[in-house]
Amino acid sequence: MLKAICSNKELDSTGYYRCISDLINSNELAKLKDITHHISTTRFQHCLNVSYYSWLVCRKFHLNARSAARAGLLHDLFYYDRKEYNASKNKWQPSHSAMHAQLAAENAEALTYITNLERDMIEKHMWPMTKRLPKYKETYVITMIDKYCAVLEFCVPIIKNAVHRTEK
Repeated sequence: MLKAICSNKELDSTGYYRCISDLINSNELAKLKDITHHISTTRFQHCLNVSYYSWLVCRKFHLNARSAARAGLLHDLFYYDRKEYNASKNKWQPSHSAMHAQLAAENAEALTYITNLERDMIEKHMWPMTKRLPKYKETYVITMIDKYCAVLEFCVPIIKNAVHRTEK
C-alpha cells in the first residue's frame, strides 16, 4: 500500500499509479527504502511524496502530470549517504546539493527511457543550486514540491511527537 506523507489516499489504484506502475517495484527504487532521507523518512518515501504531489499540482494546472510523477519518483535516484559524501569530499569536489541531480538523471536513464522534460525536472530540481534555469513549468513545480516535501518530512514527526506527549 502506497501513501504520500499527509495523505490518507491509497495510491495503488489511482491515475497517479498508472503513471509510475512500471517503475515503482524496480530493484533500483527498492534500494532507496533502506536509505534514511531528511531524518524521518526513507529516500524512497521522499521520492514518492515528491512524485505524488508534483503529479497533483501539474494535473491541476494542465501541465504534464505523467512526466511530473515519473521525474518526481526518480529525482533522488542515488545510493550514497549524502552526509558521508559531504564529510569526506575535498574542496575541489562539488557539494552533494550541486551534483546529485546529475547522478540521479544518469541512474534514471539507465533504468528507463526519460524524456527531455523529465531530464530537465530531475537535473534541475535543486535549482538555484544547479545554476542553470529550469526550462519547463513542470521543473519549477517539482523544485517547489521537493522543498515542500522536505519541510513536511522534517516537521510532521516533530508535530506528531509533540501531540503525542501532550495527550499522555
